[in-house]
Amino acid sequence: MPKTGMNVDNIRFTPELKLINDAQIARIHGAVLDVLERTGVQITHKKALEILEGLGARIVGNRVKIPSWMVEDALRTAPKRLNLGNRLGETAVTLGGRRNWFGPSLDCIYWLDPKTGERPRFISEHCGQAAALADNLENYTWVMTIGMAEDYPAKAADKVIMRKVFENTVKPLVFCCNDRYSVQAAYEMAILCQGSLEAFETAPLIAHYSEPISPLVYYDPAMEKIIFCAEKKIPLINFPAPQCGGTAPATLAGNVVQGAAESLSGLVIHQAVRKGAPFIFGAFTTVMNMKASIFSYGAPELSIMVGALAQMAQFYGLPFFGTGGCTDSKTSDQQAAIEATIQTLTSAYIGSGLIHDCAAWVEHGSTVSPEYMVMVNEILNNVGVMMKGLEVSSETLATKVIDKIGPGGNYLRDKHTLKHFKEVFYSDLYDVTNMETWVSQGKKTFNDRLKEKTLKRMAIAPPPLAPEIIKEFDKMEAAWMKLSPVPSS
Repeated sequence: MPKTGMNVDNIRFTPELKLINDAQIARIHGAVLDVLERTGVQITHKKALEILEGLGARIVGNRVKIPSWMVEDALRTAPKRLNLGNRLGETAVTLGGRRNWFGPSLDCIYWLDPKTGERPRFISEHCGQAAALADNLENYTWVMTIGMAEDYPAKAADKVIMRKVFENTVKPLVFCCNDRYSVQAAYEMAILCQGSLEAFETAPLIAHYSEPISPLVYYDPAMEKIIFCAEKKIPLINFPAPQCGGTAPATLAGNVVQGAAESLSGLVIHQAVRKGAPFIFGAFTTVMNMKASIFSYGAPELSIMVGALAQMAQFYGLPFFGTGGCTDSKTSDQQAAIEATIQTLTSAYIGSGLIHDCAAWVEHGSTVSPEYMVMVNEILNNVGVMMKGLEVSSETLATKVIDKIGPGGNYLRDKHTLKHFKEVFYSDLYDVTNMETWVSQGKKTFNDRLKEKTLKRMAIAPPPLAPEIIKEFDKMEAAWMKLSPVPSS
């Protein structure tokens, strides 16, 4: 049942949704432990194998079979809550429980220009623009690196786009990168931005997004990143992407089991390196669309499986990395709006923690669309209204006001109305006028208004970094480029 407030006069609850019940959670957990103990995961990293064998795992070649007691031990030592900070020295996100925090996406390769409608390859300049836009969209409490820097060599590009984010937003950053050295670069930049190691460890500016390869494989660079994050107390998101019928069983429950097993296998090695290191559970579970052979971002099955995993995270007492707000559409059209609304509202009602892909991702994860970022931000305004629920108190029941106005009266000029009418959500994107007014104002469609609002938001400059930090970033970038020179033409 939804949680009810304790104040006798003011009765509140937060709306909740469940996609699996307690009996199903128990069956899924048992299946996860069975997969880890009987099937195991493939690991070739020498240090990781030594740690796991010393801990009590059974090693057969490169197959690591993890007994259930090791999983339970790791769950006991992993923090139930963790904070992410911004570069102003404030705690911006508190993970744990059922509160939701929405953010954008990463690793796109195209940019859908809101001015021209053209779709060029994503470059570092676009990353700065997208980060600055996310900075001033109120419903995004954290950001990601959004896309790839096509204009830089691969070994430097992941670090450059992190720099662009730090320069264009104060919000916490969830990042993905090539290797341990890039994680170290993010760590060093974050400490520079926050001013000290103490400030970083209190509420880190960054969290690292790492992926096992489905099904059940860890490549060496991923394992090195897990170990480094544990050592430095960098929050780690261990987040596989199993696809029904492709890299995971065709059934939704089977995909949930494999995804949970893959994420928890990383938890075991992570906690073995440093007990109490911050860890975030999750998996990006969806279906293969057999008609188009795509990893479907807009499928309703995605929300079912991600919702089930969010409930598993609550069962495990782990912070969760959720998914919602992405689309298979190519632009900010009706399909995109439908898919984003279902995903974000479902994720919010379940209580999905750190919810990514709530902006930018169109064309099943290929393209960054600033217009879509603004549209989803507006959808999240509506989701926020839904999540508030209905407050019941003497003030809101308003029986005295009803009695005072009486039959046939109106409430327009009453003090109670003046006190409460601004609590209603008024969108500056939706049109609520009548036909005559709409025509007289130029017949602007939703897409016309969305484009105008997007360009207006993109014109807002982000808070600047201190000049001395920029100078340090310049030195770092020069070193990255020496290690990875631009190829000659």
